[in-house]
Amino acid sequence: MCRRTTPRSRTGRPRSAEADLAILDATRAALVELGWSKLTMGDVATRAGVAKTTLYRRWANKNELVVDAVAVLFDELELPDLGSLQADIENVVFQFAALLERPETKTALMAVVAESTRDEPLRERIRTSIVDRQKRLVLEGRQRAQQRGELPADREPAAVEATDALIFDVVAGAVVHRALVSAEPVDGDWVKRLSALLLGGLSAAAER
Repeated sequence: MCRRTTPRSRTGRPRSAEADLAILDATRAALVELGWSKLTMGDVATRAGVAKTTLYRRWANKNELVVDAVAVLFDELELPDLGSLQADIENVVFQFAALLERPETKTALMAVVAESTRDEPLRERIRTSIVDRQKRLVLEGRQRAQQRGELPADREPAAVEATDALIFDVVAGAVVHRALVSAEPVDGDWVKRLSALLLGGLSAAAER
């Protein structure tokens, strides 16, 4: 099942999950149709069928709104147990690539990343709302592989955390570059080579 999250709550009247989802759906649709520069809070409110004040009670500005609209999509990524670390890696890479193929993801992600190059608060929100949340997949995959005996038990927490962060960077960077920058297919052969590279690196790191 896909998991959906709502943006962090603020003080005031109770939040409506239904309204939140309608707003985030409207934001992604508006991004695809209008692009970042023409997107306005008023347009999103109209599409979602809510008052503009409702948006501003939840999000201070367009940057926050768009990041949360993208974060919901990334929260759909799952890591089912397929019996081996290699199969788990390949599955999540295919999921990630399929997500990037969706027009609303592609447009929204490229827009917020471009905008964040000159907006430090936006860059931090991307880090906390998208990047840090999705590192859960690496942690889950590593712990499962340890339970199977594919990887040794943790020895130094700081080193393990650094390795997990590096694995995430390698996977996310490789898939984003392949799909969005190079515009090359994320096909079976490429995914197998990427997983083999990761597994080789993990084995080497475990031996250190």
